[in-house]
Amino acid sequence: MMKRLLFLFLALCSQLAGAATLTVSAASSLSNAMTQVAKRYEQEHPSVTIDLNFAASGVLYQQIRHGAPVDVWISADQKTMDMAQEEGLIQTESRQNLLGNELVLITAIDSGLNVKDLSDLNEKKIQYIALGDPQSVPVGRYAKLALEHAGLFDVLKDKYILTKNVRQSLDYVARSEVNVGFVYATDASIRKNKVKVLLTVDLADPVFYPVALTKTASDSQLAKDFLHYLFSEKAQAIFHEYGFSSIK
Repeated sequence: MMKRLLFLFLALCSQLAGAATLTVSAASSLSNAMTQVAKRYEQEHPSVTIDLNFAASGVLYQQIRHGAPVDVWISADQKTMDMAQEEGLIQTESRQNLLGNELVLITAIDSGLNVKDLSDLNEKKIQYIALGDPQSVPVGRYAKLALEHAGLFDVLKDKYILTKNVRQSLDYVARSEVNVGFVYATDASIRKNKVKVLLTVDLADPVFYPVALTKTASDSQLAKDFLHYLFSEKAQAIFHEYGFSSIK
């Protein structure tokens, strides 16, 4: 009996020794797609656990900056990744653009609003606009740039309901707590039974999602393998299902 227990104990120790955990921080807009990608990777690599952490890119940047144990980071904009690179928080040679997206203006599915141009947001019938906080939320920065280009950002300032991430903006619109909101096209697509797209917003710079390994990656080889997997046909097919575009 004791020999059998010892055998089981040693077998368990062997399994634990071979197990590995990879921590991946990703922008909130990637939560649905990345959950599926991580699940697929774990199925193909049974000894690996992917620990996912989702938040606004600015929040993730601050977490990494303050020592959070992150191996792979996917931001929703270049500016935030640039700041991390300037501070030496990422492995610069690993940085690549992973995916593309679009900025859209949405309203509740049963809303009667008809917005053909950003200037229509100045109409009295639009009282509240969900906007990701431009200080930390990339979708908010993209929207701010578009509104500034149209000469509307300051004009509409009393209508903004600032949100902590893009999914909060999506929820506010879906619950009709605001009239309209700025989100990514992929976010609108996962709640198409609750929201509808009024307008695709033209941007001077495309919405790209850069990915990089952090300088503190605990298992650099495993992190590199997962990074490579994100660009595989299997992973890209999942991203496409959720509306993301590949970077050529």
